[in-house]
Amino acid sequence: MPELPEVEVVRRGLEKWVVGASFGEVEVLHPRAVRRHASGAADFAARVSGCGVTEARRRGKYLWLTLDSGEALLAHLGMSGQLLVQPRHAAAERHLRVRLPLTARQGHDPEAPQELRFVDQRTFGHLLVDRLVDDGTGTGLPSVISHIARDPLDPAFDEDAFAAALCRKRTELKRALLDQSLISGIGNIYADEALWMSQLHWATPTEALSRSQVATLLAAVREVMGAALAQGGTSFDSLYVNVNGESGYFARSLNAYGRNDQPCARCGTPIQRETFMNRSSYSCPRCQPRPRHARA
Repeated sequence: MPELPEVEVVRRGLEKWVVGASFGEVEVLHPRAVRRHASGAADFAARVSGCGVTEARRRGKYLWLTLDSGEALLAHLGMSGQLLVQPRHAAAERHLRVRLPLTARQGHDPEAPQELRFVDQRTFGHLLVDRLVDDGTGTGLPSVISHIARDPLDPAFDEDAFAAALCRKRTELKRALLDQSLISGIGNIYADEALWMSQLHWATPTEALSRSQVATLLAAVREVMGAALAQGGTSFDSLYVNVNGESGYFARSLNAYGRNDQPCARCGTPIQRETFMNRSSYSCPRCQPRPRHARA
């Protein structure tokens, strides 16, 4: 599942290649791709066709294009969704779900028309059109994600409010980090990496954390995500790519996630894998000892 860095890489690509353009006649090739758009595929296509794109924005793992109609084209990539900017004459991808032709933007070759394509092999991702609501800072936020918390890279992220809410959760630390209503954009990979960097075990009770530990953790989250952004995100297979179809290579820099039995880069102790929420959690048993007061 793409996490904040991967989605931000895609957002930046959309900002570069799509903002300032307008959509032509949108074509929905697979209705499941717009299943969350309550009014159906025909309404989705009608509400996007002809609209200009004024912004490319993101909150956590969600991204959206602000349309000059006053609505938003919201995208969630799911496990395999891709938003690709392709020449309009290029052959269609095997799992192309929605085709969104683009007008030529100022400064671009009008003889080389492009289109935005939503490609999704597993069809877990989706697109929808939604109204915008005020997020408290005067900027618009799609109403369906108004419950999603700000992410740690958001300039308006409130560290003190997060620390207080985290300690009130009374749950395991990693479970809290994955709670998108508390802090958004962090998934399994970057949670493990940030916990390794801050030397905290995933099962640490949130109510046992000190304010300085929370500050250290947030700094680690930002450092890990910043490094991932610089390397184009994390790609383990061909399903995550940027808008130009290129993979990220942060997977080569991971210190914990997926490194079971490999030596810890800090102390040399083999990284261990533990089962967590029907998935895996990776940590160093020496640098990140399980707290004695952890929940059973």
